[in-house]
Amino acid sequence: MRQSRSSEQDKIVSWLVKKIFRSVNLKQIFQTNNPIIGVVHLLPLPTSPRWGGNLKAVIARAEQEATALAAGGADGIIVENFFDAPFAKERVDPAVVSAMTVIVERLKGMVTIPIGINVLRNDARSGMAIASCLDIAFIRVNVLTGIMATDQGFIEGQAYELLRYRRELDSQVAILADVLVKHARPLGTPNLTTAVQDTIERGLADAVILSGWATGSPPNREDLELAAAAAGNTPVFIGSGATWENIPQLIQAADGVIVASSLKRQGKITETIDPLRVSQFVEAARQSIKQKQEQKNDSSANKVMRKAL
Repeated sequence: MRQSRSSEQDKIVSWLVKKIFRSVNLKQIFQTNNPIIGVVHLLPLPTSPRWGGNLKAVIARAEQEATALAAGGADGIIVENFFDAPFAKERVDPAVVSAMTVIVERLKGMVTIPIGINVLRNDARSGMAIASCLDIAFIRVNVLTGIMATDQGFIEGQAYELLRYRRELDSQVAILADVLVKHARPLGTPNLTTAVQDTIERGLADAVILSGWATGSPPNREDLELAAAAAGNTPVFIGSGATWENIPQLIQAADGVIVASSLKRQGKITETIDPLRVSQFVEAARQSIKQKQEQKNDSSANKVMRKAL
């Protein structure tokens, strides 16, 4: 009886540990340890300043871009209300939530690769709600911890509220959180190592994202290496500025990449996604990831040989 009770207690403790210390299983979500995630930038949605009054046109373009990403070999998709700028600082209008829900549900029926969502500028609660109701894999959160000065004003991280909300929803949606997000400046002196550690250890992010200073601007490799060292076993994603030319260098210090601008026709952010550009980028990234893994295997083999000697 005691052994049975002890075994049951061990199972409960194991379950609690997994719930408390959760982290992204990239292989489980994306079927690869080094995912390439393309972004679908939605045309202006209802109530946004440039809303054109035609949701069917928004859906049609989103479908074309999602199909192009899937056909080009991307491992996942993030859907963003990118053209809603200027953005609400935190909570978006319910019409935006409704429109994004409709669009993501349509895309789920068209592509088989995982879909995530980012409700700009920082409405993580709405993102979590949409993701949980539609059973999609992940959300991106621009400011999970700390305070950032942005063009929307000061945005405060709300990790406490978001993590409680995820628990209330009994959701397994992964949180990919930006660290020192683009188009923003932190209050005080920025320290990348501390920011990464706080986002993971105090904000409980499942993965972190490192970007350049603006859309289309890449992070430098040194910062990626610092972030990776601070993150430990938590995945680190390149969040902006990746191209087929620079991905061989950047991916050496990261686990995955989120890419948008360089996949657009002529590389212009306002254009639609070009499946040929997607294929070109995916090929360059995967070749670089393969070389990275081969170098890692060679290094491990050399260590074993040195120990044997």
